[in-house]
Amino acid sequence: MPPRRLRACHECDWVSALPPLRPGEKADCPRCGHTLVRRHYRAAQRSLALAIAALVALALGIGFPFVSFQVGGIGNRIELTQTATTLIGFHQPLVAIVVLLTIVVLPALYLAGVIWLQGGLMRGTPWPGSHALARSLSHLNPWMMADVFIIGALVSLIKVAGLAEVQLGTAFWAFCAFALLLLMTTQSIDGDWMWFTLAGEPRAPEGTLAAQCAAPQGITGCPTCGLIGRLDGRGRGQCRRCGERLRARLPHSLQRTWALLAAACMMYVPANVYPIMTTTSLGHSEPSTIIGGVVDLWQMGSWPVATVIFVASIIVPVGKVVALAWLCLVVRRSDELHASVRTRLYRATEFIGRWSMVDVFVVAILVALIRAGSLMSITPGPAALAFAGVVVLTMLAAMTFDPRLIWDPPSSPRPTSSASQGSSR
Repeated sequence: MPPRRLRACHECDWVSALPPLRPGEKADCPRCGHTLVRRHYRAAQRSLALAIAALVALALGIGFPFVSFQVGGIGNRIELTQTATTLIGFHQPLVAIVVLLTIVVLPALYLAGVIWLQGGLMRGTPWPGSHALARSLSHLNPWMMADVFIIGALVSLIKVAGLAEVQLGTAFWAFCAFALLLLMTTQSIDGDWMWFTLAGEPRAPEGTLAAQCAAPQGITGCPTCGLIGRLDGRGRGQCRRCGERLRARLPHSLQRTWALLAAACMMYVPANVYPIMTTTSLGHSEPSTIIGGVVDLWQMGSWPVATVIFVASIIVPVGKVVALAWLCLVVRRSDELHASVRTRLYRATEFIGRWSMVDVFVVAILVALIRAGSLMSITPGPAALAFAGVVVLTMLAAMTFDPRLIWDPPSSPRPTSSASQGSSR
């Protein structure tokens, strides 16, 4: 009888034995419902094909005109990369870097890594650097925001459509296809199969028991490849398969989360007090804050766009800060009756955080596109950098929060050392 493959859930620390899976099936943690493994049909071929198609679409999106506008006989046409480079001319290099990284650079690196990695797996001999690439893929995933950029582009075009004639270029449709293909590529990655093919499946440490928590057994699951590894007396270790550092719990998780939330709150004040952009029309300049822009859009009758901006720029960041702060406060008083609800809240905050970048992308697109001198132009305000900082800080806060703390018994100290051993199952 083959040995069972064991996994420790990254969200509740429960050790489970993986059942045999067919393509299209998945294995969920019986304690918190987190998906441990999802099996795909012909995972390497599917990911490779999608990644190549996505890169081709990205090349088309960069090489052709993105969008153009015309008003009063004066117009402008921009390419995709100009949404970032134009910001540099307005002394906003950090915002430009964030925009360029999230919509072009990081997705391109991710897709190139997928092609290199899956190509090597298909030929039966992984190419050099495959282990490092496989470790990097999961870390890049949260920071790729092509889909958020598309929403920002649609919001921008709706705002401009009432003032000027807008034409969508070839690059706009190519980038829409790219965003969809990139999303499909990330979802097609079968990490369990990938790591098994790369480095096999070392057995779990001797004495590992299923249907129990991992920390009291002195073990933990690798956050990158999922393999269970043994921890030393200080609650540290290293994955035998991918080399990732192992921790019983993320070091100083609550302190780091509190610090990042405090920094986000500090940045949120100038993000709402200062103008996020200034619109010049017929020589008259009018600065606009985030909430002021929402009010103007609502008064103009564009309530769907106003709702999107209000939710993404006000509700989401504030809700995320409040939710994470509440989780940090109650985590030591958690019990299993409420732990599942709190875990779902954590998943929601982790998922929605990146969508706040919509407002930053709207500013980047409008600043690059609306360049008609004193007739009509838009310049970025200081709030753009502050709000981008809020988005990044809240995303980091969610990443540093360890959801396994929600499931730890209230009276028990943070796991750091090995406990008694049981018989292997």
